Amino acid sequence: MTTVLIADDERNIRSSLSDAFQLEGYDVVTAEDGEQAIAAVERGQIDLLLLDLQMPKLDGLATLRKLRELRYDQPAIFLTAHGTIEKAVEAVRVGAFDFIEKPPHREKILLSAKNALRQVDLEEENRELRVRSDLDSDMIGSAPPMQQLYEQIGRTAPTQARVLILGENGTGKELIARALHRNSARAARAFVRVNCAAIPRELFESELFGHERGAFTGATARRKGKFVRAHGGTLFLDEVGEIPLELQPKILRAIETGEVEPVGADREVRVDVRVLAATNRDLERAVAEGQFRQDLFYRLQVVTLRAPALRDRRSDIPILAERFLRVVCDENNLPQRTLSPAALERLAQHDYPGNVRELRNLIERVVILSSEREVTGDAVERCLPRGRTATTDPLALRGSLRDTLDGIERQILVRTLDALGWRMTEAASALGLERSHLYKKLKSLGVERPE
Repeated sequence: MTTVLIADDERNIRSSLSDAFQLEGYDVVTAEDGEQAIAAVERGQIDLLLLDLQMPKLDGLATLRKLRELRYDQPAIFLTAHGTIEKAVEAVRVGAFDFIEKPPHREKILLSAKNALRQVDLEEENRELRVRSDLDSDMIGSAPPMQQLYEQIGRTAPTQARVLILGENGTGKELIARALHRNSARAARAFVRVNCAAIPRELFESELFGHERGAFTGATARRKGKFVRAHGGTLFLDEVGEIPLELQPKILRAIETGEVEPVGADREVRVDVRVLAATNRDLERAVAEGQFRQDLFYRLQVVTLRAPALRDRRSDIPILAERFLRVVCDENNLPQRTLSPAALERLAQHDYPGNVRELRNLIERVVILSSEREVTGDAVERCLPRGRTATTDPLALRGSLRDTLDGIERQILVRTLDALGWRMTEAASALGLERSHLYKKLKSLGVERPE
């Protein structure tokens, strides 16, 4: 809940404004002078400052300057009596959002408060957004696994369900998360990504839940965590399997209750977020080995989507390669190039253990290291990793050992089922499995019968 600090030496003003904001659903903290106002901010969880320009001990302008020196950045609205307009203008120069003459009009001050808070939200959303080319971020492909994925996204996106996105490195799990957000009712609000593998263990709690000034060494200013920044929108926990085990109970509680407690704060903050998560790890195995909490796994896995490996959608390689070729040429201010039939054939033969990301990097390498207007098969060959040819070897390592084994098992199951017309009893018999075991394997590997 948003908290407003009302600092004014007139009791009637404090009382009437408190009533007005509380009726609109805000929490309110009051102060009689500038010193009390600073102390209230230092206690934490103040989102908006409403300061009287004329107050004892420290006036409003001195209070704001002191707070800015202390690196508090909450938006400030000033209340000013007649004859102090020049000071109010000066306050705006030092960072006040607005100033309103006394006696304050209820609707006017509530509107100003909403606008100030909305500006903060927009600034935070802009900081979170990464500037990227539409060409480079679209989900591309029409192979059967992609068609199935599009259908699943279409069904899942409009709901509030938490989604666990599985897939090898480089398969585009973040693009799936962004597509879920873009096609949801939360699309107009923030999409906040957290790379759980990149956060130092000692900063994890602060990064997710925020902290108050002075909560620990180096916390020189109050900071909102990712949960709060995603309020009203979507929080994407990438590499969720890397969350430290000791912090998983707090994340579970945040998901269950919609409340987070910033480090050093004395009360919780309510948040409304949809949580999406992604991993290339086998979380079921991590649960069995005690490395991931079972209850958190079940909370995250309301719906499971799987990003297909590029080797399982080879028919998409030409369109992906052509798209990446245009993007890379644009990014490097180079003339547009084309891919020869031999180049496309060579690209389609490679197994891409790094998936779509590896294909993009390969195209970039080809563009930089060759000068032909038409990229040849030889140019592609020269840029392929040494010692790794276009493999048809089913035992070639594809990512981790687990990824490789899963890929081989998936191919065997799909080929057997295709050959037998997806007659489950016959397929189970041919594979030497119980029918129920076959169903479990198909579910764990994300294999579904094509339409």
